[in-house]
Amino acid sequence: MKVLVEVNSKDIANYVDSCDALLLGLEDFSVLNSVTFSLDEIEEIVNKYPKVEVFVKMDKNIFNNEIASLRQTLLKLEQIDICGVFFYDLAILELKQELSLSLNLVWSQTHMVTNYRTCNYYYNQGVQYALLSKEITLDEIVDISTNSSIQTIVEVVSLPSVGYSRRKLVHNYYEHFGKQGDSTLSILEKMTNKKYLVKEEKSGTGFFLNEILNGTSVISRLYQAKVDYVLFREEGILSFLELIRDTKKYIADGCIDSSYVEKYKKLGDSTGFFFKKTIYRVKKCKE
Repeated sequence: MKVLVEVNSKDIANYVDSCDALLLGLEDFSVLNSVTFSLDEIEEIVNKYPKVEVFVKMDKNIFNNEIASLRQTLLKLEQIDICGVFFYDLAILELKQELSLSLNLVWSQTHMVTNYRTCNYYYNQGVQYALLSKEITLDEIVDISTNSSIQTIVEVVSLPSVGYSRRKLVHNYYEHFGKQGDSTLSILEKMTNKKYLVKEEKSGTGFFLNEILNGTSVISRLYQAKVDYVLFREEGILSFLELIRDTKKYIADGCIDSSYVEKYKKLGDSTGFFFKKTIYRVKKCKE
């Protein structure tokens, strides 16, 4: 099992000795980034640090007027020795097939990657990896890893994203109330009494649960289930480099060092949906 890191800085040298793989957001083709990279910067990183795997994040919705640019971007990435492309829009999969590209793809459709049958379908379509949904349980993750041919990636530490809109919602909010403000809002959701972070960027507006997802305690189970990568997103996480260095050592030693889990209880007790099933109930309407 490898440690995959979505970075918060262009100073890549700080990360390459601490993790196995990097996830870099491609400018103009990715969302919910702290920092983005150009094609030239990605190529330079790949050539400079050949021992670390590089994945490229291209997880925005693609529109008709972007297809030509997307085509050229994929052809350029084909020439760079990257490990894979995280995709959301199926245009990327279609173009891979149309252009007979050898690019490895990572199915990254957030809330949709929930079962091994669909993972196997995408694998048969030429997709090599899947970033599993944050809304499924640990048992369901193990089930996918056990029964799917696709290589699995599980997000274990992050400020988890919960939604995205193409609309400029923060800007619209300030404009509606005649206020001044920056591109970030903190809001309280009254039904759950949980705080959320709202961040507006060029392509739209993202929503994050404003508490750290701490999946360090489940890494040993993921290791046993032969999950291929655990994903750490840096934004909002203190002492991040120490965390990923410790995690890499923990995995290398077979995930048996109980002091690792004890140490990272300090990240908080939010384990997301790892131990919580999502149950849908039909609400009866009053007649």
